[in-house]
Amino acid sequence: MDPLSFLSNAEPGALDAMYARYLQDPESVDRSWRLFFAGFDLSRAQYGEDAASPATLKEFKVLDLIHGYRTRGHLFTQTNPIRARRTYLPTLDLAQFDLGEADLNTVFQAGSEVGLGPATLKDIVAHLEATYCESIGIEYMYIRQPERLAWIRDRIELVNRPRLDAEGRKHVLKKISQATLFEEFLQKKFVGQKRFSLEGGESLIPALDAMIESGTTRGVKEVVIGMAHRGRLSTLAHILGKPYANIFGEFEGKAYDDDGLFDGDVKYHLGYSRKQVADTGEEVTITLAPNPSHLEAVDPVVEGIARARIDAHGGDEGSVLPILIHGDAAIAGQGVVYEVAQMAGLDGYRTGGTVHLVVNNQVGFTTNYLDARTSTYCTDVAKVTQGLVFHVNADDVEAVVQVMNIALDYRQTFQRDVFIDLLGYRKYGHNEGDEPKFTQPKLYKAIAAHSSPRDIYLQRLLADGSVSAEEAEGMKAELLARMEDGFEEAKTMELSVVDDFLSELWEGYRPAKESELTTSPDTGVTQK
Repeated sequence: MDPLSFLSNAEPGALDAMYARYLQDPESVDRSWRLFFAGFDLSRAQYGEDAASPATLKEFKVLDLIHGYRTRGHLFTQTNPIRARRTYLPTLDLAQFDLGEADLNTVFQAGSEVGLGPATLKDIVAHLEATYCESIGIEYMYIRQPERLAWIRDRIELVNRPRLDAEGRKHVLKKISQATLFEEFLQKKFVGQKRFSLEGGESLIPALDAMIESGTTRGVKEVVIGMAHRGRLSTLAHILGKPYANIFGEFEGKAYDDDGLFDGDVKYHLGYSRKQVADTGEEVTITLAPNPSHLEAVDPVVEGIARARIDAHGGDEGSVLPILIHGDAAIAGQGVVYEVAQMAGLDGYRTGGTVHLVVNNQVGFTTNYLDARTSTYCTDVAKVTQGLVFHVNADDVEAVVQVMNIALDYRQTFQRDVFIDLLGYRKYGHNEGDEPKFTQPKLYKAIAAHSSPRDIYLQRLLADGSVSAEEAEGMKAELLARMEDGFEEAKTMELSVVDDFLSELWEGYRPAKESELTTSPDTGVTQK
């Protein structure tokens, strides 16, 4: 490959003009080019005007290496918790950039491009690997707005990523514990009943919690969520605060208190709205839109609700946050996703950027992801509208929280879509009545031997002293006690409670009577 390919796309005359502008006013060019020209000037000062000097050419090769990581680093991440990555070529090996081990201890001015200043190639590579190839992968180099590119680079560099303190880690442990223990509790108490378990993707709960909490500090007053059935019950319980008793009552098969309007497995379909005070002290209204099992059918509904609420807030797009939770097979295969994505920037439909969160369990019903799509990623629809894309290992809960905070900040800053590909797995079948080993034996052998995200995170916190074993056991006991209390309360309930969706907006209205739905009203006008 051409080691100077990142420069060969630029017109030489344009580069000369940009350099002339830089000499007059460095702030007149993009930050990345300022750093490049600064390194170029330092190289000229050190090696003279000879543009063909070996040292100068090496600087270009290192810059090309940096460009390679930014462009293709996501292909070489550690984001899949249970499968080895597919092999992609060309790799990011030094030889691909005409560099080698002999260059590792050489100091390059190109280190300034990644915020290191003059640095050895060894340190530059280590920085790039840690930034682009660990638990977080990022796709953004197709974005054409320089200010957005500069913003993204500033936020994803390791020194600028948000870090959790000890209390923040305990809070994340609590949220991942809620998700894990809830699923285990349901499995124990309601054996064989369908619940569309979140196990393997439990990081969804701390992810949503982090985004909502962060949003309240950035002006978000309302959050509108759309999702299918997987993980819905845990989201209702641990994000919207639906009482355990109400959820368990539905599993007990109790009739609904709404005079027969609801039937079937509606616990996976019902909506819910709740106004609550976040840990930040700010009030936020969270709404989960009702929807059937037609996967992505709820997407335009959520966007419509969000747009209506934005209009109600005087057009303030930052005040309302739409979040769409997808499955990996659904986001890649359902046409409505593309339609909604194309509406994102249209004046009549825009909602100031949607957060698309993919619970990626790598299986569509029974189909391996390799047999379900042609694209590299399930999120490749994002590139149509230059949406920012993160890929993150669902086993690394802190990385998930980091990504959610950055994504929220990006959405609030630029009012553009963000896609987060949360790579996990599905512990059981499509539902708890399916045996996945019949259709995916190799995959489920690996899953059976894999620790849960909670156990992985807990061991990490125990190892670094962020939490003690006694604290962890106390937290577990408290959470299980609350679930037991809800279970006992559910036994005493005569009817399952149906909470009205967006009830405040329907004050003064009444549901139509059956007779009113089966007869035609008189629409005539009496003449005077």
